[in-house]
Amino acid sequence: MTFSASIFHLLGLLAPALGLAVLLWLGLMLRRRQRKVTSQPARQLGWLVLVGVVVLMAGLAFFGRDAKMATYAALVVAQGTLAWRFRGG
Repeated sequence: MTFSASIFHLLGLLAPALGLAVLLWLGLMLRRRQRKVTSQPARQLGWLVLVGVVVLMAGLAFFGRDAKMATYAALVVAQGTLAWRFRGG
């Protein structure tokens, strides 16, 4: 496998975590704008991405393969719970 192919493969593996993190973060930004809450949005995005990557890697290690629905369900629960925690500021 070439270097560029392995990079694209890794990005494809991490795309669900990155995509969901950005969507949740945008929702937090919208809520924050309405409530005038001051916090650290870049740090929150970083935590959302980190939790998502850890869940995807744990699912890969546990199931031995990528793209299992249980892993994606755990991803939604983990990142959603963290975003719910961040909602207050």
